[in-house]
Amino acid sequence: MRKTHRPLTTAALALSLFMAALEMTVVSTAMPTVVSDLGGIEHYAWVFTAYMLASTVTVPIFGKLTDLYGRKPIILFGITLFLAGSVASGLSPSMQWLIVFRTVQGLGAGAIQPTTLTIIGDLYSLEERGRVQGLFSAVWAVSGLVGPLAGGLIVRWLSWHWIFYINVPVGLGTMVLLFIFFHEHIEKQKRPLDIVGAVLLSLGVVALLLGAQGHDNRLVPLVVAAVLLGAFVLVERKVKEPIMPPSVLVRPTIAIASVTSALFSAAMFGASTYVPLFVQGVLGGTATQAGAMLTPMLVAWPVCALICGRVMVKVGFRPLIMGGLGLSALSTVVLALVLRPGAPLLLPELAMGLFGAGLGFAATALLIAVQTSVGWEMRGVATASNMFFRTIGGALGVGAMGGVLVERLTADPRIPVSAANELLGPEHGRGLGEEVLRQLSGSLADGLATNFWIMAAMSVLAFAFSFFFPRVKTGAKAEAGEAAMH
Repeated sequence: MRKTHRPLTTAALALSLFMAALEMTVVSTAMPTVVSDLGGIEHYAWVFTAYMLASTVTVPIFGKLTDLYGRKPIILFGITLFLAGSVASGLSPSMQWLIVFRTVQGLGAGAIQPTTLTIIGDLYSLEERGRVQGLFSAVWAVSGLVGPLAGGLIVRWLSWHWIFYINVPVGLGTMVLLFIFFHEHIEKQKRPLDIVGAVLLSLGVVALLLGAQGHDNRLVPLVVAAVLLGAFVLVERKVKEPIMPPSVLVRPTIAIASVTSALFSAAMFGASTYVPLFVQGVLGGTATQAGAMLTPMLVAWPVCALICGRVMVKVGFRPLIMGGLGLSALSTVVLALVLRPGAPLLLPELAMGLFGAGLGFAATALLIAVQTSVGWEMRGVATASNMFFRTIGGALGVGAMGGVLVERLTADPRIPVSAANELLGPEHGRGLGEEVLRQLSGSLADGLATNFWIMAAMSVLAFAFSFFFPRVKTGAKAEAGEAAMH
């Protein structure tokens, strides 16, 4: 059997994360321009939530598949699907088609993200893993610097369609490296996949998201979600190969990590989605300025993740998780207080940097603590469970905030929603009447202000739950325990 070339495999995995990170910053930068071109601001949140929803419902499925059939075929399939969705998104003729193709992208991301992190857990020991996870987080720093600038330049000199095409060469390069240099030995066994559980989970999450959107009939999808997810729990307790084993999820380390990850992700994805919209729609900034608001977060995160990886074995997981989430809670409260019409950009940029710093410490420690708590045969499921709760938290958070925003924008029936599309265009609504422009800008600002307080509440709750995180061993004792589980 050929041996994995660890450096080149690691480089390929870094490229896969770079592709996903770059996609987030570039799309967030360009979305206001996309709305001004295609229209449909009432569907704004769905461009993000469709992507997150698709990745959310498939993360645990792909995580289980990596444990059953190996990591390599799953990540190659995921990248192929992601690239197909990227190209199709760039060709979208309408907002509705963009949402459909972003769903395809999300399906691919559901395979890429957890599998990449699982392979890192396979290739490196606990002490090495902390450093490598920190180095991998530096990929987000590069994308944070390149993404807003690239998005602004692409929108200005080419068209928004090209923001999706830049994934293609990166994805193809990643696939070539993984195909040639990553090898694994999997004992082929006839082990059934939990199809019933996968269907119940997928439909339950879809219903939950529809309820979170805040429509008048929200009670119906919420009841349906409760029934389907309750049935999913019952199925998982009985099947031989559950996609999300209850015995794993109830472990204190994984249970608390799941709750805190869902909460801080709601705030993180909310910031990535709505802070650029505030800058461009309320402050009248350019697409580049809107995307640049995310740069401090995306740079501070990997820097602090790298520090976390170096000190984690010495200080343990718990102080880093509590301290990081406390810092992120403080920063989101500051954001909610200062993001107002006419606000200077310096203070919110500083707050976004502190937010990213806190999550750099907390998210890294949480993920490695989860991976350390299980052996190889369950690492794919455990990693996927953490990613699942991150993405579902983000999807539900962004969806609920989107419902708040649409409700505010449609409160006055005399003002068509299409006017908001003009507000986000390059002329910033100069063609609208003065009264319409004033009222529409006020509605947008009010809706976003509410969303920023929702983000702050989610961050504070995540910090509160971190006090319940157990004291987990690190260092030699943890390695011995992990080895014993193989």
